[in-house]
Amino acid sequence: MTTVLVVNSGSSSLKYQLVEPDDGAALASGIVERIGHAVPDHTAAVGLMLEDIGDVLAEHPPVAVGHRVVHGGSTFVAPTLITDEVEQDIEALSVLAPLHNPPALQGIRAAREAFPDLPHVAVFDTAFHQTLPPAAYTYAIDRDVAREHGIRRYGFHGTSHQYVSEQAASFLGRDLGDLKQIVFHLGNGASVAAIAGGRSVETSMGLTPLEGLVMGTRSGDVDPAALLHLARTAGMTTDDLDELLNRRSGMLGLTGMQDMRDVKERRDAGDPDAVLAFDVYVHRLRAYAGAYIAQLGGVDVISFTAGVGENAPKVRAGAMATLGFMGVEIDDARNDAPSRETRVISTDASSVTVLVVPTDEELAIARQAVGFAA
Repeated sequence: MTTVLVVNSGSSSLKYQLVEPDDGAALASGIVERIGHAVPDHTAAVGLMLEDIGDVLAEHPPVAVGHRVVHGGSTFVAPTLITDEVEQDIEALSVLAPLHNPPALQGIRAAREAFPDLPHVAVFDTAFHQTLPPAAYTYAIDRDVAREHGIRRYGFHGTSHQYVSEQAASFLGRDLGDLKQIVFHLGNGASVAAIAGGRSVETSMGLTPLEGLVMGTRSGDVDPAALLHLARTAGMTTDDLDELLNRRSGMLGLTGMQDMRDVKERRDAGDPDAVLAFDVYVHRLRAYAGAYIAQLGGVDVISFTAGVGENAPKVRAGAMATLGFMGVEIDDARNDAPSRETRVISTDASSVTVLVVPTDEELAIARQAVGFAA
């Protein structure tokens, strides 16, 4: 049995899963939390991981270790074997992802020390979106400033968007290269991608994961002048604005709750803030759906994935409600039926197939990392 250990290292947590890439089975998984507090550092976290799943690792030794890294910039366009030089490049890119790349690097270094004889492979959230055309990734600001500081749209959740689009094609028995797809990855972080022939051609997140859809605590699209206004009139610093947009906005900012399940419960009870927040959330989904249909010149498949996308029927129905002009028809019974499987939620007569496709980023990382095994 071939296995890959997948590590997802955050600033205060380390998630891990031992995956069998061929059949997708997870043989063991877990999380170490409170790194920097109860757990001193990522090296200690890896030690706790080994204590937790050491017996399983001994019985099913991995052939590689796959690491999720959020930002690969323009440097990394594919899964990459980690070397000391690659570590340096990931560290250099921390200026673009100061909350994500440094802890990922700490986890990489700790895991390389624990498994020195295994290939370690970095899988980048941004890599799938490196196929964006210049017209899609270029911001209309001074070109010299943009070049000097690496300011462009990179996109994120790429591992999930790629996995879901491939799963959708496989599920439908269609050739990936023939399909125009839109994938909504809706979780606490949320993004949408337009995928033509298996290649990302447009996506909602930009330089950072802040741009685009309304999220759990992140604002998504905001007029940049609003920030200048707050700096001038409210005296807010760059750190204040960062805190506002990334941690005090989105559903949390609108309702005081970041979990869509709580928002739905309050909305169903008639809470006006929750009603408005849901409407704002769905309005943004519809706006992006329409824009991406236009960019693709039509669409064959629309898929929903991640925590909200897989488990919130009213969000899915709301997002699709105005797409009847494209021949989109949602089957209410199919949409409302709970399931953990990939499934069709559109009617048989719908000219666009609408799916729910559970994402599995760990499996996707494992399958990309196993190719580097000796």
